[in-house]
Amino acid sequence: MTRIWYDAQHLSPRPPEPADRAPRHPVDMFLLLIDGDQVLLALREGTGYADGQWNAPSGKLELGEDALTGIRREAAEEIGVRFDGDEPHFAAVVHHRNLKHGRIGLVFTARFDVHRHGEPVNREPHKCGEIRWFPLDAMPSNTYPSTVAAISAWRAGTPLLLSGWH
Repeated sequence: MTRIWYDAQHLSPRPPEPADRAPRHPVDMFLLLIDGDQVLLALREGTGYADGQWNAPSGKLELGEDALTGIRREAAEEIGVRFDGDEPHFAAVVHHRNLKHGRIGLVFTARFDVHRHGEPVNREPHKCGEIRWFPLDAMPSNTYPSTVAAISAWRAGTPLLLSGWH
């Protein structure tokens, strides 16, 4: 039996992945650190991907790492924030399609408390131009689409949001 896969945008047949190659779907993790009606974003710089766009503190899940450990690691590496107990909280999944392929994004949230978390700082200046708080209702126009989708999913209480597929 031959399986035919269809490109969702063009509805034309495309061949499946070669049998000897496993599908590769990066698992991204997004942290929505919330302070009142504001969210902390980082300006991408020097990465070669989405530079000049604002993004939630985020990163890829490493092989063999569970999601909660991964988002805590990324928060510490990127903005120096520490989490204990049950933080951050899982909020949603965003399945985002960029120009090349689809990506799965796990969205986590935490209400910021400087006494519990520490003051956020830019710990990766080689990849991040700055970090800044933005009102949730006034996001910069150059916010990366998957971050916009992550915020939208969390605010709407949507457990799964498809972004960039249509």
